[in-house]
Amino acid sequence: MRVKQAIIAMTLAAVSVVAFARQDYPTKPILFVIPFGPGGDSDLSGRNVAHNASKYLNNRPIVSLNRVGASGAIGAMAVKNAAPDGYTLLVARIATHAILPATDSKLGYKWNEFSMLSLIELNPFACFVRQEAAIRSAADLIAVLRKNPGKLNYATAGVSTSQAMAAQYWMSLAGLTKDHAVGIHYKSGGEVTTAVMGGQVDFACNNMPTVIPQVQAGRVRALMAMPTRLKELPDAPSAKEAGFPDMEKIVGWTALMGPPGLPKALVNRWAEVFQKLATDPDWQAGNARIGGIAAIRSPAETEKFVREQFELYDKLASGLGIRQ
Repeated sequence: MRVKQAIIAMTLAAVSVVAFARQDYPTKPILFVIPFGPGGDSDLSGRNVAHNASKYLNNRPIVSLNRVGASGAIGAMAVKNAAPDGYTLLVARIATHAILPATDSKLGYKWNEFSMLSLIELNPFACFVRQEAAIRSAADLIAVLRKNPGKLNYATAGVSTSQAMAAQYWMSLAGLTKDHAVGIHYKSGGEVTTAVMGGQVDFACNNMPTVIPQVQAGRVRALMAMPTRLKELPDAPSAKEAGFPDMEKIVGWTALMGPPGLPKALVNRWAEVFQKLATDPDWQAGNARIGGIAAIRSPAETEKFVREQFELYDKLASGLGIRQ
């Protein structure tokens, strides 16, 4: 009888802790670790969530910290090794949880070693050149690369990022090798677009949020848009229209994740927060300003999406022969 009573008492205590965690959390500021530099897609998206989610979390501040390096792996590892208490979370990107795990066999973590909280938004992609460039179309660029292998360069946010994979995948679709253009690596998506505008590189493929304003301002020319033609860039053909339909697979995304072992009560707490953000006009307006497509999903749906993205890039890495 005493054993039974003890078990009941322990069960009730556990339930009380879970309930307390849901109601009391958070009691102090939450840290969002952003694994890329200021001005990039993860930075803009993460700060938009941080700014608008606080009111649904006891008005506790959410502090954003850029921890850059190793194509996002440094920031991701910092969160993987953090205490699973809900106070250190990762603004994850396609690079940290699809491309890096698919291309780097020595990476210190796997894509599914995190607590999935929600997908946040998707980022359409564009491949583009400086407005003054003589290259007028996607076909023009491929022709120049084919004629002058190794002479042109392109910007990325790191070796194993969506910008790098998009350019390499594009060249492979055109029957070129990954060495037909030279990758120049920067710290963020914002720097990628700036490098094209400044003439430091010849072209780039990047998430739309940093590209759209520069196309509209006449500073860069979009050669193709993925996955479809966008109303914001009516003169940019879709990847299919430009002759590279398989490039439609390339799309950026951002998600919020916690360390492994995050209590289910806290996962559910964040799921509730994201349900509220999905209809929050301030979050929606902020997301629209940065060019994101709202894509809030449940933790289970987020895990399914990230798995599919990992499998896509795992296959690409094998086909391109770039797995390290």
